[in-house]
Amino acid sequence: MESFFKPEFLARKGDRHPYDGWSLDQRDPRVIQSFMPLWEWAYQHYFSVQTDGWHHVLPEGKMLVVGSHNGGLAAPDMFMFMYDWFRRQGYERLTYGLMHPTVWDIFPDTVVRQAAQCGAVRAHPKMAIAALQKGATVLVYPGGAEDVFRPHHLRDKIYFAGRQGFIKLALRENVPILPIISYGAHDTLFVMADIYQQMRQLHDEWGMPWLFGIDPAVFPIYLGLPWGIAFGPLPNFPLPAQIHTRVCAPVAFERYGREAASDRQYVNQCYQLVCTQMQQSLDQLIEELGDRS
Repeated sequence: MESFFKPEFLARKGDRHPYDGWSLDQRDPRVIQSFMPLWEWAYQHYFSVQTDGWHHVLPEGKMLVVGSHNGGLAAPDMFMFMYDWFRRQGYERLTYGLMHPTVWDIFPDTVVRQAAQCGAVRAHPKMAIAALQKGATVLVYPGGAEDVFRPHHLRDKIYFAGRQGFIKLALRENVPILPIISYGAHDTLFVMADIYQQMRQLHDEWGMPWLFGIDPAVFPIYLGLPWGIAFGPLPNFPLPAQIHTRVCAPVAFERYGREAASDRQYVNQCYQLVCTQMQQSLDQLIEELGDRS
């Protein structure tokens, strides 16, 4: 089964530490609870979140929650969804989120420790499979960096960069997909362009090194805090903007199992189905908000 992300983003040898994303045992409900007051303040006062569709969440059992996120590395809609999830589903319901391998490999130990304690695991098929086989809910944002840093004029588009690993996962483990969409978080910074291809050419032809020796997959130019104007996927502090989230109806497929997950044409059909349904739901949300550009 292919990785959800490009091979160059897999763990680098020698970088292992106690919180490296390869364990399901570091989730701590007490740590999650300690973050709730901060998330609640941001939810109610900074982002004024509006949300609906929570009746679609299965009351128990495993499922794959699939989202499209926005707003740079801060990804405020993701954290606001987490707040909603924990306050509605409780801290004890077993839930894990797949976090990009680069975060585990280059971010400070304090960051990855807290992420692991909140249920983050490395975005790798074996970790997702292990979590689902444990009966947990797994949250994944397949679009990764390309999604959170997509140009502002694409803010109303579902973009998963063609990654279909989450479909193979759902088929292999026979779990429903629960789509979540959001709108508004892409106004917390303004991505003007992605010049990754130009920077990749400089890297390949002129030997320009990547920061930390890791191909970033994106190289946005954006306006936002704290830099004013930023070049590259730098961390950002989100501007205040109202966020709307919606939990959509679960998506079920006709066939499941290893054979279905190995059928490339069928996987692509399932992928297109999920993307189409999520795009339709996002279009409907935008129309209800009267904010279609």
